[in-house]
Amino acid sequence: MTESLRPLTRPRLYEQVVDRLREYVHKEHLHAGDRLPPERDLADRLGVSRTSVRQAIVALEVQGLVEVRHGGGTYLLRDRLDAEPLETMIDRQRRLPDVLDARDALETKLAFLAATRRTEDDLREIDAALTAMAEAVERGELGVSEDKRFHAAVTAAGHSPLLAAFMSEISLPIAESREESLRQPGRPARSLEQHRAIAEAIRAGDGEAAARAMHHHVVTVGHVKLLDWQAEALG
Repeated sequence: MTESLRPLTRPRLYEQVVDRLREYVHKEHLHAGDRLPPERDLADRLGVSRTSVRQAIVALEVQGLVEVRHGGGTYLLRDRLDAEPLETMIDRQRRLPDVLDARDALETKLAFLAATRRTEDDLREIDAALTAMAEAVERGELGVSEDKRFHAAVTAAGHSPLLAAFMSEISLPIAESREESLRQPGRPARSLEQHRAIAEAIRAGDGEAAARAMHHHVVTVGHVKLLDWQAEALG
């Protein structure tokens, strides 16, 4: 049987709930900071169980689209609920641990090298990246491009062409892990502080401290809801 004739699948009920919620947010002109109706009300109005509603909310939370405040309801973190398909989330979940291992190995070493090899021009670019990220955080943005600029500056300051080439080879999965991390509530500001610690160690010429600070940062990047999410629970 050809791939085009593979068995048909029906949308999971929770995915249908997500679709209805996306439509509701659009038609009601809701924005980031607005509260969704309580789970019980959503279940009644959609004619589904509260379990299906809860599964939909968890999937949206994992993607950084909503924030669930215990005892306080569910609030939008974005103006739109553009959720990913389940298969895409599962693929990212499977890739992420390997990406984090690679980032830890490469970026920790690059931070060490940057502390011992950085030039004044390197330090200026690192500082410029920090300033740009601070401004993004102040504006309430995730600071994805600014985060990328900082890590690129550290990589350049390591003056290791081969390690830089390795980083370039995995730039797409690194970008994926970066966005996954920065979508976590409060993470952009925390990431900024960790970047400052890395920069301080590099400026001081302390390779061991720079490596420790980068390792700590990458470990934090791995603290995301996606890795705790149980896709099989959705049926």
